[in-house]
Amino acid sequence: MRTIYITAAVTVLLAAVSCGKKQAGANSAPPPVYPTATVTTGDTELEAVYPAILRGREDIEIRPRIDGFIEQIFIDEGSAVRQGQVLFKINSPQAEQAVITAQAAVTSAEAQLATAKLNVDRMTPLAEKGIISPVQLETYHNALRVAQAACAQAVAQLKNAGSTLAWTSVTSPVDGYVGAVPYRRGSLVNSQYTLTTVANTASIYAYFSLNEKALAEFLDGLDGETQAEKLKHAPEVTLTLADGTVYPYKGRIETVTGTVNIATGSAGFRAGFPNRNGLLRSGASGKITIPAYYADVILIPRKATFARQDKVFVYTVENGAARQRLVTVTPTPDGQTCIVYSGLKVGERIVTDGVATLSDGMKISVQN
Repeated sequence: MRTIYITAAVTVLLAAVSCGKKQAGANSAPPPVYPTATVTTGDTELEAVYPAILRGREDIEIRPRIDGFIEQIFIDEGSAVRQGQVLFKINSPQAEQAVITAQAAVTSAEAQLATAKLNVDRMTPLAEKGIISPVQLETYHNALRVAQAACAQAVAQLKNAGSTLAWTSVTSPVDGYVGAVPYRRGSLVNSQYTLTTVANTASIYAYFSLNEKALAEFLDGLDGETQAEKLKHAPEVTLTLADGTVYPYKGRIETVTGTVNIATGSAGFRAGFPNRNGLLRSGASGKITIPAYYADVILIPRKATFARQDKVFVYTVENGAARQRLVTVTPTPDGQTCIVYSGLKVGERIVTDGVATLSDGMKISVQN
């Protein structure tokens, strides 16, 4: 009986030893394999996109310079006009009456001038013969000068009245295209009314803004000492229209406002674009894309990063374990890579995929 108990105990002990070996074998399985890469540097390009409003090179409001009724309209909305072309005819009785009055004043002044000259011519021989005194003759000369001045003043008033009457013909100050025409024949208008707009769209200006930080970064990245020199080295910009199409011609940044808007904290930019096909219209909207070139920077795959509480991390490989590392990055336009500004050094190894399954300190196998 004792022999049976001993045999059973030995059997149990052997079974326990066998299970322990199996468990130890399971715990000694190799760590999982993750793809990794060595941190290196390269060249890339980033793009900054800003909303923009398009304006013609000359975008002018057309207003009448006198009060009156619209008598005739010589253009239609959207029509092309030339500089000096008559757009509207204003019926202004006051201007017409002013010309008639000024003309009558000129006629009267000319008559008074003729009389004054006649008196001087008549009295001069009498003064030479001593019949009248020189003082009397000088009085007639003074009257002549007064009449000459009055005549010149009347002529000037006639010219002014004529100029005012000419304002009844409203002309275009530039070549361009006519905008909306809100008023029609018979409408009473004055200088406060905008009859239409004329936009010179041979070239188009795109207006957009950058905040103070973006402005400083933009200018610091350009060669040159002054702002004007820096803008000469600015890269060409791209215009994307409201429907998402990219305008085929590149533009250049021409000016930057000298002050920062207190209300918005931004500075205004103006970029010029050629409008060869007439595709761009004043008042339209779009987006300006400014490229920025970066040389010899650290680039890593975007899928190697992960976010946690508004911070970005990667996993480095140190002594066969994954170690969490805080980094500062900016995604590139293609969305596939990131530029690393801080947190990594050239030559370090990072995990490039599968970071969602990792934890800090986890043992891994490296796959190059």
